[in-house]
Amino acid sequence: MGLRKDIWRTGILEAPLASLIQNPDWTAIPCHFLPDMPRGFQFRADPFGVWHDGKLHVFVEIYDYRNRVGEIELFVYDASYTLLRNEIVLREKWHLSYPQVIEAEGSFWMLPEAHRSGTQTLYRAERFPDRWVPGCQIDLGGEIAVDATLHFQDGLWWMIYTPVEAAKKAPSRLHAAYAPSLCGPWTRHHQNPIRLDPSSARAGGTPVTIDGRLMLPVQDCAHTYGGAIRPLWFDELTPERVITHTGPALPIAPYFAPYAEGMHTLSAAGPVTLFDIKRTELSPHGLMIEAGREIGKLRRRLGIG
Repeated sequence: MGLRKDIWRTGILEAPLASLIQNPDWTAIPCHFLPDMPRGFQFRADPFGVWHDGKLHVFVEIYDYRNRVGEIELFVYDASYTLLRNEIVLREKWHLSYPQVIEAEGSFWMLPEAHRSGTQTLYRAERFPDRWVPGCQIDLGGEIAVDATLHFQDGLWWMIYTPVEAAKKAPSRLHAAYAPSLCGPWTRHHQNPIRLDPSSARAGGTPVTIDGRLMLPVQDCAHTYGGAIRPLWFDELTPERVITHTGPALPIAPYFAPYAEGMHTLSAAGPVTLFDIKRTELSPHGLMIEAGREIGKLRRRLGIG
């Protein structure tokens, strides 16, 4: 039961992701933060977004240390970044996070991180943006993916992910799989792991093509979880071969302080980019929350109401 907790804050930068990679000085870029959390030891993180009908739809993980079960929350903004709508749009019995949302094959799709469910579910928007239903189960031959990220290239769907057993120990292995359609069949790349490096082996946002090269934001977890984002460049991405190299970690603008201790998501949404940054909170209150959770679990095991 640690005293120090990661507290994340999510924002919208008025610049496309490619320009942020090419010029990492963000001090002059207008920024809009999502609303503050109503209580301490809660946060919003892992933002992904799409524009639809002239509005920006932001999907995030909302998390409370009291129950440790993330849910997917929606924020809808107009073109002036006025908040129009806010609600929970997906909850399950298990933890949800990292809700990548894409428009493809005639529908909107969401692939949230949900390894505690023991499977990988691709959700389809029965009614965008607030009604999501299971579309299909993604079969990776027994592997369960963490922070799985989708990308379409040269007639194939690609999924970049960290296997759950690697994520639980140290996020040092990055894998790839490919398929002719979103629901498969999926083939794990024969070269897996395509990276063995804690500084660049866990996806952290949306892939984009910059000057003809594919770039995926990845988390630098070499020293701490979500310590930084760095670009992972794909020099080659085919069923036969994957070649990658990384760029330097992106600095966090000083004016974001005290949220200057890490970043672990950077996702493109047309002309804007969504991001999260963190601070850590050291407080006896955090220990009280942990103690309360442990007492609650003990009472349930003993059948005490």
